[in-house]
Amino acid sequence: MEANQSILKAALWMCASMASFLTMTVAGRAIIPALDVFQVMEMRSVIGWFILLPLVFASGGFHAMRTKRPWLHISRNVVHYTGQFAWLMALTMIPLAQLMSIEFTSPIWGALLAVMFLGERMTVRKVAAILFGIIGVLIIVRPGISAVEPGHLIMLAGAVFFGVSVVMVKSLTRTDGVVVIIFWMLIIQSLIGLIPSIMVWRTPEAWMWPWILLVSFTGMSSHFCMARALSYAEATVVMPMDFLRLPLAALIGYMIYSEQIDAYTAVGAALILAGNLFNLRRRAKEPEIATS
Repeated sequence: MEANQSILKAALWMCASMASFLTMTVAGRAIIPALDVFQVMEMRSVIGWFILLPLVFASGGFHAMRTKRPWLHISRNVVHYTGQFAWLMALTMIPLAQLMSIEFTSPIWGALLAVMFLGERMTVRKVAAILFGIIGVLIIVRPGISAVEPGHLIMLAGAVFFGVSVVMVKSLTRTDGVVVIIFWMLIIQSLIGLIPSIMVWRTPEAWMWPWILLVSFTGMSSHFCMARALSYAEATVVMPMDFLRLPLAALIGYMIYSEQIDAYTAVGAALILAGNLFNLRRRAKEPEIATS
C-alpha cells in the first residue's frame, strides 16, 4: 500500500509540473514575440530564484542549501541548458510537427538511461507506457517521411540532453532536497545565460511584466514539482507521464487559440492516457514482471 501511495503522490506532483509547464507555454507565447528567448530565460531564472526564497528560508536558510555534489548540479544544468539551446536551434531548421515528435522522445531516453545508470527495473507496465506514448505522439504530430536533416539530429541531441537531465535530477533527489536542487538550478542557469541575455537585452514594457512574472513562477514551479515527483517514484514511472503534456497542449490550443482538435489528436491522446493509467495502476499485492 505504501508503494501505491508513493506512486499516487508522484502522479499528483507530476500533474502539477505539467500544469506549470503548460501555463508557462501560454505565458511564453505571449511574451516571446516581444522579447528574445535568451532574455526571457535569464529573467525567468533570476526572478524565479527570488520567488523560491520563502521555501529556502522555510527549509533552513542558505546554510541548508549546501550540497556535497556541486559538480553534479553544474553538470545537470549545463546539460539542461544545452538541451534548451538545441531546441531553439532546431526550431528554425525543421517543421514544428517534426520538432515536437522528436522532443517528446526525451521521456524515453530518460527512462532508458535510468535503467542503465540508476539500476531501475524496466517492467512490462513501464514498457507499455513508453510504447503507448511513442505511438500516441506519432499519431498526434504525424511527422512527414523525409530525408534526415541537420535539424533532426540537433533536436534528437536536445531530446537526449533533456533525458540525461532528468536522470541527473533523480540521482540528486537521493542526496539533496528538492529546494536545494531548484536553488542551484536557478543560480547556475542564471550564470550560464548571463552573457547571451546581455547581448540581446531590451527593457521590458509595463504590459510585459505580468507575463514575465508568470513565466518566472511556472518556470520554477514546473521543475520543483517534477523533482518532487521523482523523489516519490522511479524515473521510469514518472517520465512517461510527461507524454500527457502534448494532448493537453492541444486542448489549450483549442480553448484559447481556437486551434482544432482532429481525430488523430483524440486517438493519440487516448493512447497516451491509456499507457499512463496502465503504468500507474498497481494493486497492493500485485508483483511486477520485469522485462530484464
